[in-house]
Amino acid sequence: MEDMLIGDVWVMNGQSNMAQGLARTQQADMERAQAALPLLRQVRISANESYELQKDLPAGRSDGWKVCTPETAGGISAIGYAFASRLQRALRIPIGVIDNARGGASIESLVPRHKFDDHPLPKRYAEWVEQRRAEFDWDAAVQQLVEKWEKTVADQRNKGVPQDRLPPKPTRKNLRSWSIPGTSPSDAASCYNGMFGVFKGLNIKGVLFHQGYNNAMTSNCRPRRYRVLMKLMVDGWREDFDALTLPVGVIGFCAGSIPQTRDKFEVWSVSGGAHIREAQRLGLADVGDPEHTAFLPAYDVQIPGLHPSKKRAHGLRAARWALNRVYGMKINWGSASLVSAERDGDCMVLTFDKPVMPDDMSTIPTGFSIAGKDGKFYLGHARFQLKNDVGIWNTANKSFDTTKVHVWSPLVTEPVAVRYAWATSPMGNLKVSGKPWLPLPSFRTDDWDWPETDDPAESLVDRAAARAMNLQAAERCEHRKKEEAKRAVQILERLETLGRREPGSKLSSGRGRGTSGEGKSWDKLGFSQPSPAATASEPPRGRVK
Repeated sequence: MEDMLIGDVWVMNGQSNMAQGLARTQQADMERAQAALPLLRQVRISANESYELQKDLPAGRSDGWKVCTPETAGGISAIGYAFASRLQRALRIPIGVIDNARGGASIESLVPRHKFDDHPLPKRYAEWVEQRRAEFDWDAAVQQLVEKWEKTVADQRNKGVPQDRLPPKPTRKNLRSWSIPGTSPSDAASCYNGMFGVFKGLNIKGVLFHQGYNNAMTSNCRPRRYRVLMKLMVDGWREDFDALTLPVGVIGFCAGSIPQTRDKFEVWSVSGGAHIREAQRLGLADVGDPEHTAFLPAYDVQIPGLHPSKKRAHGLRAARWALNRVYGMKINWGSASLVSAERDGDCMVLTFDKPVMPDDMSTIPTGFSIAGKDGKFYLGHARFQLKNDVGIWNTANKSFDTTKVHVWSPLVTEPVAVRYAWATSPMGNLKVSGKPWLPLPSFRTDDWDWPETDDPAESLVDRAAARAMNLQAAERCEHRKKEEAKRAVQILERLETLGRREPGSKLSSGRGRGTSGEGKSWDKLGFSQPSPAATASEPPRGRVK
């Protein structure tokens, strides 16, 4: 053996946005020009779904470790490269990256199979997968391939293609994994069995996880089950690799749809993706190990498309977390939590445990929506609480208490709930302490959950239901725009006073349902316990999500 290194190995897991190579992303030319890093190595595991846990990789599923050079860096996961290259340079030790993300994978396929029995919700799902597999007609599936093959062969013979160059008749081996229950990248443990669990027991330093698209699709969107699976996935990894404090960084579901704007604010707020993003954060918090886990918001890195080409920021944020929390270096990293949300007359006052503000020091927070008891959310006008009015020299960090945000809408006279950055590609400009690499996690203060059933064979939101939800949102959006146009002067006058309370004044006693009867502060954002799903007609129960 030669050219052997001893260092730390990190796993890049998830689906295609984690697998996407550096060459296909923005600033790839600059990154590759600096990629002469002999102490950085990468190995990629190609698609290898399996119904049963494998003990080794088949030939051809990996071409071995590669040294990072300007010529090879383009094939490394873009997020993995941005992350690992910063670790290697900062730590000056060998870093290995295992790219085993699978395009199109649902979270169900990434969870170790033995964990599905730990909770009734995923257990019922796994039993449904087994039932589908038992009922699967292999012969009928192969016959469909044969029929297509017969047409292809007939066409090629008519064109004079020699017999020895015609494609062979398909067999079971030619069935795509997507077509086989239990092996599909959408089914229980399939990707883990052949691409991650295959090397369980070996020493890894940590895991970065980035996934979400397949579970955010309308008919697949089940945030409650996703939250449970997120915890089980991390617990299962730690058990299989005999590392009970294995560091895990979860990069939130990326923003790949058309960005939300004021003009279409309510329309884009109807988002299963926002609920999946929440489920990722809360599921990781359910692990109960904030010292070795982190949810890294990604919604603010926006560009339309299923595979956004902006990837570097995600890797850099993950590197900050790892260098700070895993390796103990003095690198800035952190997050902020919502401490309380209280009604103050016609507005909601949000209090955070750290300053939150735009990284350009703007004095106008954006991305908030607000609702009354009817559960109808409208774009909210938001202002920080003013401390010292110095006119044109006002900046968020100098003139305002940026731990307090006042949210108001002329269409919601008795507010009870607020949401922030709640869309697939949401508005939302708040950063922890104004640091561009620390976006405030999206959150909501209501319990109006995405429609979901425990039956894995049934979806409550089909295309018709989704269209109805979008139509209602569009009508609400048009209503808001017309009403705001009519009340323009009233809005301007109210915004002059929003957040400008007299020093020493207290919140009004007429609190909404956003606080408990005793007036206690709410649970920290991300550490609340799950609550029963609420219907659209029920008011929120006062729990920060």
